[in-house]
Order: sequence, then C-alpha cells, then structure tokens
Amino acid sequence: MNYSCSRYELKCNECGKLFGNQPLSACPDCLAPLEITYDLEAVRGIFTREAIAAGPANIWRYAALLPIPDGFQPDLPVGFTPLVRAKNLGKRIGANNLYIKNDAVCFPTLSFKDRVVSVALANAQKFGFTTVGCSSTGNLANSVAAQAARLGLKATILVPADLEPAKILNTLVYGARLVRIDGNYDHVNRLCTLIADEYNWGFVNVNLRPYYAEGSKTVGYEIAEQLGWQLPDNVVVPMAGGSLIRKIRKAFKELVYLGLVEDKPVRFFGAQATGCSPITTAVKQGTEDIVPQRPNTIARSLAIGNPADGPAAAKMIRGEGGWAEDVSDVEIVAGIQELAETEGIFTETAGGVTTSVTARLYAQGRITPDQITVSCITGNGLKTTDALANSYLHVDARAIRPRLADFDAYLRELDGTTESELATAGA
Repeated sequence: MNYSCSRYELKCNECGKLFGNQPLSACPDCLAPLEITYDLEAVRGIFTREAIAAGPANIWRYAALLPIPDGFQPDLPVGFTPLVRAKNLGKRIGANNLYIKNDAVCFPTLSFKDRVVSVALANAQKFGFTTVGCSSTGNLANSVAAQAARLGLKATILVPADLEPAKILNTLVYGARLVRIDGNYDHVNRLCTLIADEYNWGFVNVNLRPYYAEGSKTVGYEIAEQLGWQLPDNVVVPMAGGSLIRKIRKAFKELVYLGLVEDKPVRFFGAQATGCSPITTAVKQGTEDIVPQRPNTIARSLAIGNPADGPAAAKMIRGEGGWAEDVSDVEIVAGIQELAETEGIFTETAGGVTTSVTARLYAQGRITPDQITVSCITGNGLKTTDALANSYLHVDARAIRPRLADFDAYLRELDGTTESELATAGA
C-alpha cells in the first residue's frame, strides 16, 4: 500500500522516478537504491532555529525534516547527545579545535543506531507491520529489540554467529527472537532480504532502509546546532555500510538551503578497520568501484564486506575533497584506550577506529590543528569489552589488608617511589 505525504516521498537515485511512501528500498526499473526526497520549500517556515530550539531535547526537534508519518506522536527521547571539546586528546595528537560527537551515550541502547531505528519503526507501524527485524553486527540488533518492545511489536533479529557476547545479551534481554547465522554480515543481510518478502515483515535495513537511513541526518543537525549554528571544517565518520557519512552531508546541505547555517566547504573523512576496508580501499585507489572483502577484524560493528552505500560514499568523499583511512586491530585497541584516558569516553571498537584514524589524519597533515573537526563516536565500550581483555592481563589483582602501612607499601611497589617521595606527593 502506498501512503501519501505532502512533505516527503521515495525517489530513485538513478532514474529519478518517484514512488510515494511504501516499504521499498530499490527501484523496480533500474534496481538503484531509493532515498527520501523532501519539499524543502514546504518546511521553510517551520524548520527554523527558533522552532527547533523550542522543540524537545532529542531528535524530534527536527521532525519537520524527518520522514515520519502525519499524526505520529514520538515519545522516545532519542539523540541530542553531547558534542564534547576534546582538549586533552587534542593536545596529544596536535589538534586545537577537535570535538567528539558522543553517541556512546545515546538513549536507549547506547549507540547512534537508536536514531535510525526510531524513524524506521515509526514507518513500520504506519505500514501495518506487526513483526520487525534486522540484519545486524550488534548495535542495530540491540536498538531494534529495545524499541520494538516499547512499541509492542514482535522482533526477529538475525546476526553473524561470532557476534560479541555483550551484544547478544543486549538483544535477548528485550525479549527479541534472535537467530545466529553461520556466515558474515553479508550472508545475513542477503537472507533477510528473502525473509522480508516471504514473511511480510518490516526489516529496518531492508524494506524500510530509506526511512531508517534518514535518522542518521540528526547527527549532522545536532553538530551544526551545537557548534552555534555553524558547520565544521572536517568530520571524521566510521563507515560500515557507508550511509552515515552521506546523511551527515545531506543534513548540512539542507541546513544551508534553508538558511540556518552559512555555506562553507566541509570535508568528510571515512574511517574503517584494515580487516574490512572496502570503502577506504576504493577512495585510496581513486575509484567508486567497491571490491567486496571478507571481514577479519575485531571491529565487528563495521565489518560489512560489501557495503550497500559504498560506491556513493566513496564518490562523495572524493568529491568533497576528503579522504579515507583504515587502521589495524592493534591501533583500534589503542584508540579505545586513548579516548578513555584523555577524555573519559569509553567507546566500542568502531570508536577506536575513528579515534585512531583521526590521529593519523592530523599526523598526515590532511587536517590542520586550528580547523574545527568533529570525530563521530557511534557506540559504547561496554558492548565490546572482550576486545580489551588481553590489554589488562598485567593488572595486579592482589588484595591488600585494610591498613595504611599496607597501602603505602603497595603504592611504593606500583610506582617505584621511596617513602620520602611518597610523603612529598601526599603533602
């Protein structure tokens, strides 16, 4: 069934054909992906700085430019996460104007996927789906399960069998039906495409994908608003399927068109793990052709070997004067530790990728110290603690007696200090 809406509808990226609103992700004629197009003039008078500031402190303050059905009343306070000035990390890597967009604290499941799922499920209800699901590398599974429970929808989640235990638990606890697949994400996603048609279920990243992807724009809206209604010079974004980096750019373009921010060049930098880097490989080779890879990295949330938005992401990055880099598993762990030790932000492996890539971009001179740069952290480190297990095996697990003398002796042993040095430090 096709649901009409005066503000937005589906449009083919290639042939430009319009499809109204329905659970459809690809053009039947040319097989190109569908995206949401808006009547920007129709929202010009209501999508203003004043109207946004008067709205709720979550993504629904931007509802006029999100594909949500008429009459939908959102009540889940998703998004509007902190934009943190990273002074300590900046000093370490040579950055004077570095900011962290911290979706590690996004409500309700501690990742940016909460944004996209909330928009997708609003449409799932409108289209009459009673069962929803997804193919996932972890964070999306958590978010679909949690939000489906809140909305009273049944959830069936398909994941690769080797997913991190914490992400499995964070899906099962919401009562979702979880199916492990003997294969990688690309195998899982192909199966979900078949299931969506056969069972008439709403899969957020299959037949609901155009609506789901638009939720990512809210990251871009928030960055601009939190910077005092200005655009940054650079944005560093982790890439799995390649959608997030493109949608942040779309958000910036819409803000410029509507006069909410002044136009300026913004460069976009993509970040991937070396063990699964099809988009960064294409960018480095100066092409938009994506050669699928077999994932082999601890950054499972980014481990999509054949990314759906990969060609478009590579084209956009190159066209905007940006770049893409990938880092090893060792560098990923170091990035997690560095962000935690300098800024008190505990991120998952995807955030380790972004942090290490950001540091490399400064070292390469691709980003200069005084430019306003935003590094996007998309998930919480509590979900991937297994990636750090070997890093802290050396930590002393002894327990000392509850006596000051024992504590003093223990500190001297740990720090290699003398009694006089310890007394001076205490004073």
